[in-house]
Amino acid sequence: MKILYAVQGTGNGHLTRALDIIPILQQLAEVDVLVSGIQADIQLPFPVKYRLHGLSFIFGKSGGVDLWRTFMSSTVRKFIQEINHLPVEQYDLVINDFEPISAWACQTRDVPCIGLSHQIGALDAASPKPEEKDMLGKFIMKNYAPSSVSYGFHFKSYNEHIFTPVIRQSIRALTPKDLGHYTVYLPSYDDAHLLKNLSKFPDIQWDVYSKHNKKKFSMKNVTINPIQSDSFVQSMANASGVLCGAGFETPAEALYLGKKLLVVPMKNQYEQHLNAAALDQMGVPVIQNLKKKYDYAIESWLNSKNRVVVDYPDETKDIIAKIVEKHK
Repeated sequence: MKILYAVQGTGNGHLTRALDIIPILQQLAEVDVLVSGIQADIQLPFPVKYRLHGLSFIFGKSGGVDLWRTFMSSTVRKFIQEINHLPVEQYDLVINDFEPISAWACQTRDVPCIGLSHQIGALDAASPKPEEKDMLGKFIMKNYAPSSVSYGFHFKSYNEHIFTPVIRQSIRALTPKDLGHYTVYLPSYDDAHLLKNLSKFPDIQWDVYSKHNKKKFSMKNVTINPIQSDSFVQSMANASGVLCGAGFETPAEALYLGKKLLVVPMKNQYEQHLNAAALDQMGVPVIQNLKKKYDYAIESWLNSKNRVVVDYPDETKDIIAKIVEKHK
């Protein structure tokens, strides 16, 4: 049996999940890996047969997605060429983690495509939704990577087709501590924004991981670190709390580690607002940006001892095995 496992390479969440899913698939079949996108900081320790440009969302520097740079980075001609050249019909099974090239190649050639992503879980009718409607964001997300069969991951199992998060083994192996600092990962803010806003809380040691700087430095009570997966994981495991975007993997791992969590959903990113709605329902505080009007909310979070308790059992192997057996 030959499987194509296609992974979205925008951000780090999809690739983080792939670290655990690919070895499981390799135990069940011959696996080729496809990665598309240009915004990830994680390198997979597996051979990648197809490395494509795809469609990536480009992060801005003040809290959102840069729609203009995103549009300019993705030419329609290249996108169509990649779809036409991908030989999806050579595979017995295509499993897709929100990856558009393989999804549309399957769609245009009537090849079954198994969607297995967080986005599917977040879009499901059973999952929480934000009060503010974003029809364009919803349309893009629903049509970005179409699938013939869909399974999702979310912060809770809202129905039988939605599973709790894949917590990678390296996180499960940790022994969390509280060394007093706060870990920050807000890739849509540049270092200047973060230094300005975090230094307003001088009694807190902020450990920031930045996409915008390649060298570590400190200023006042803020340390800026380049993105390094092992260092970030250790910082989070030893933190009092985690301040991050309303993505999926980082908040899920922070909750699993028992950390206080505060999230800032990214502007122009519908998925993050879906996530924020789910986290808010669970009791995780959500703020819309780092402007002065939210200083009191940040201060309250820093002073709070409340932590949201979750149960994320290690079920990934069983989930993948059942999906492959059902659709092979």
